Amino acid sequence: MIYVSDSPGKMSTQKKRAFQIEAFKHRVVVDPKYAEKTWKVLEHAIHEIYNHNASGLSFEELYRNAYNMVLHKFGEKLYTGLVTTMTAHLKEISQSIESAQGEIFLDELNRKWVDHNKALQMIRDILMYMDRTFIPSNHKTPVHELGLNLWRDVVIHSSKTQARLLDTLLELVLRERNGEVINRGLMRNIIKMLMDLGLPVYQHDFEKHFLDVSANFYCCESQKFIETCDCGDYLKKAERRLNEELERVSHYLDPRSESKITNVVEKEMIESHMHTLVHMENSGLVSMLVDDKYEDLQRMYNLFRRVPAGLTIVKEVMTSFIRDTGKQLIMDPERLRDPVDFVQRLLDLKDKYDKVITMSFNNDKTFQNALNSSFEYFINLNARSPEFISLFVDDKLRRGLKGVGEEDVEIVLDKVMMLFRYLQEKDVFEKYYKQHLAKRLLSGKTISDDAERSLIVKLKTECGYQFTSKLEGMFTDMKTSHDTMQGFYAGQGTELGDGPTLSVQVLTTGSWPTQPSPPCNLPQEILGVCDKFRTYYLGTHNGRRLSWQTNMGTADLKATFGKGQKHELNVSTYQMCVLMLFNNVEQLTCKEIEQATAIPMSDLRRCLQSLACVKGKNVLRKEPMSKDIAEDDAFFFNDKFTSKFFKVKIGTVVAQRESEPENLETRQRVEEDRKPQIEAAIVRIMKSRRTLDHNNIVAEVTKQLQSRFLPNPVVIKKRIESLIEREFLERDKVDRKLYRYLA
Repeated sequence: MIYVSDSPGKMSTQKKRAFQIEAFKHRVVVDPKYAEKTWKVLEHAIHEIYNHNASGLSFEELYRNAYNMVLHKFGEKLYTGLVTTMTAHLKEISQSIESAQGEIFLDELNRKWVDHNKALQMIRDILMYMDRTFIPSNHKTPVHELGLNLWRDVVIHSSKTQARLLDTLLELVLRERNGEVINRGLMRNIIKMLMDLGLPVYQHDFEKHFLDVSANFYCCESQKFIETCDCGDYLKKAERRLNEELERVSHYLDPRSESKITNVVEKEMIESHMHTLVHMENSGLVSMLVDDKYEDLQRMYNLFRRVPAGLTIVKEVMTSFIRDTGKQLIMDPERLRDPVDFVQRLLDLKDKYDKVITMSFNNDKTFQNALNSSFEYFINLNARSPEFISLFVDDKLRRGLKGVGEEDVEIVLDKVMMLFRYLQEKDVFEKYYKQHLAKRLLSGKTISDDAERSLIVKLKTECGYQFTSKLEGMFTDMKTSHDTMQGFYAGQGTELGDGPTLSVQVLTTGSWPTQPSPPCNLPQEILGVCDKFRTYYLGTHNGRRLSWQTNMGTADLKATFGKGQKHELNVSTYQMCVLMLFNNVEQLTCKEIEQATAIPMSDLRRCLQSLACVKGKNVLRKEPMSKDIAEDDAFFFNDKFTSKFFKVKIGTVVAQRESEPENLETRQRVEEDRKPQIEAAIVRIMKSRRTLDHNNIVAEVTKQLQSRFLPNPVVIKKRIESLIEREFLERDKVDRKLYRYLA
């Protein structure tokens, strides 16, 4: 409807009149045979296209004819004719494909498929107007999709082609699996044809059967392999098959098939046999671990991680084996004779499995945790592990790391700390470590103060200041003693004259692991110097007491033997007291020496053994000659002693490790030390909670103290009883398992 004014200059004052433009009334008379004639032209064109004669066709004229048919409401005739014509041609094509013999069957199918696609493209171009207007408004299938559907129904799903096509494709896959070379390009084209026809066609006509056949193939093959191969070879074959299937997918299958076919291989070749593989005699997981077969272990890890519970089985078997191996090492009496070798074997075992986890198990945290759990389990089976680890440290810091670079020292110390973390009784380690450190410092036998301090820093980081405060106090005492001796000689130098030179380490009681020991009778020459030092020290430090620890000292003696041969003997204080007796007498019995020196008999026996029974160090002679020392054994100064060294160090015969009674005594001291710690923990907990039941107190105390030791619930109960007696706690009058804190 268009509104026009009859006088443009007066639009605002005159009324508007409406004019309506209508369609042309004259009807165009269409030839009754127009639709049939036009369709014949288009039908002929379709025939020519399928017969490869499209070069002579005018696509512009054909498009116009199709356009006019749709315009004149003959779209249905055009669409129906297209379906009929294409179906007829596809039936001829289907017969041609069915008649193809042998290996040319797929070639013929592929060639006809390519031709059909080209024809379909041309037909779609001609019928583009119908595709855009008639088909959407009448809910018909678009031309290209129609062509694919007809190809599917007429050609692919024909009774003679469908099964033959599937069998041919599966046979080619089988031949390729058996090592033959097939035409992958042709396979790719045929599989792509199935995917172009729609995912359901690919899945139903090929993929489903392909997966079923593959499962059967790998089931049979894996059974054959498991009967003839060892574990390593089987895993190589399984890995190769898995890679082949991945390669097959990448070359000619739908990418969505990858997870499905790999699941088939994993299930049939790995999941179905993983227990057998892991436990396979002489080649399973245990054999791989024993023989350091890192590649095979890595292959097992990578394959087993693909299946449910695969890595769990590997982890459990590995954990069980490591625990058994460690338990054998821990419980072997032969190994326990040499603590240093024992700990070194533990470190070697840890290094071995760390390397396995790093190189083969991708540094998997679950495996690392399992390894740590295993070591913690078997290290704590032996109550002497804390002592042995301390002895190992002692050996390394005395001589084992001499000449070793700083970085290598740190590596060894880090390994020691790793074992230390596994210990449940860290306070026992502390007790032994303090004893061994004291001996190293007092004898000057540590290879490096830096290494000593580095280990203390590591212990401090691990366990806190309280753990190392006394150890640091020992170093402070050594520095203070050095300064004290300089002051002593600066003030007393002229008075001392040519007498014995004294070097004193003043040890703070509490910081050092000193045990009360009866003082021995020092020679008169030494007593004079000792008294002068006592006077000097007490004069400069008010309110202090000095007690000589003669069992911890050393001495350098100048000795003259037969033919005027002179040597300097480095001995312990006890050995010095014994040797200086022979300046005045020719012969003494063990009993006489004990009476003269007041050295405890157990220490004296070790002293005399080292002076008389060690070849090359025997400055005394014993009658009768034997290693055992009896009270009436006689000792003589050995005039015939010779050594190629001027300085001769005579160590005390001492067991590297504690004897059972000594170990028991140390244990008792540790248990006594634990009591106040447990009580302190109980009081801290009850002070904050005010009221708590017995089981929760035990749990809380254990949690607080487990960084140092695992408290025994029986001991915790006894400490609670003690606190109740001393009125720190009281029992609830109704519930006897409930405790209250008394402020």
